[in-house]
Amino acid sequence: MSKRKLKLAVISDIHLGTYGCQAKAVNKYLKSIDPEILVLNGDIIDIWQFSKHYWPQNHMKVVQRIFKMLSNGTKIYYLTGNHDEMLRKFTDFNLGNLEVLNKLVLDLDGKKAWFFHGDVFDISMKHSKWLAKLGGIGYDLLIILNSIANFISEKVLGRGRLSFSKKVKQGFKSAIKFIDDFEETAVQVATEKRYDYVVCGHIHQPCLKTFPTSYGSITYLNSGDWVENLTALEYNLGEWKLHHHIVMPDSEEELLEQKEEELANNTMLNMDELLKNIVK
Repeated sequence: MSKRKLKLAVISDIHLGTYGCQAKAVNKYLKSIDPEILVLNGDIIDIWQFSKHYWPQNHMKVVQRIFKMLSNGTKIYYLTGNHDEMLRKFTDFNLGNLEVLNKLVLDLDGKKAWFFHGDVFDISMKHSKWLAKLGGIGYDLLIILNSIANFISEKVLGRGRLSFSKKVKQGFKSAIKFIDDFEETAVQVATEKRYDYVVCGHIHQPCLKTFPTSYGSITYLNSGDWVENLTALEYNLGEWKLHHHIVMPDSEEELLEQKEEELANNTMLNMDELLKNIVK
């Protein structure tokens, strides 16, 4: 499978180690791109809810894929979030092409981009961390129930997918206000610092929109998540795009994987034949 060349890719809120994590989709996405820079913008591993009893092979494959990209020359920045805040003790850790940071500023074609997870703007994180953790557990349970409901909706009733959490967010004015306040605060702080782009995660709301400022404009971007939205931010040739990953039915996924394996095996066989002919 040919990979898409990118200057930069940003993903966040994968939540490896939880039942809601769509690890198979994450691996497929990472396998499809070849970025010069990959920014992992927080909550990649969910240390809050991590359990040694739940770490599926698909979750391990995501970690292996990231390290493979690292060995292939991709520069990777791991920016810590609230669910993987234990890694903040390793801030400024540098190992070859891998750096662990709390925030990052990059120059993108002469414009400044400010990257950070976003939990710093979350009042519940500052004053009621136990409540935020309880909410995380509740969200994970909601995702499990959502998965069961989607199985029944798709396989039994022949209908489309449902999203309980989106319904909850849309149904509560306080949730909508929280998202609006988060975006407004991020833009306000970035404007004061004279950045051109502010790139966050945390709230699981993929977004790409531009706000006017006193010195021009600023673009707010949110990479969304890999629990429900399956989204990433991509920057190439001076342009940002919000990428929505499309999940194929299992049968199509398996067929594609089989074809990729056959192609890889055929390449190896051809190399063996070539070597034999050279030796002759």
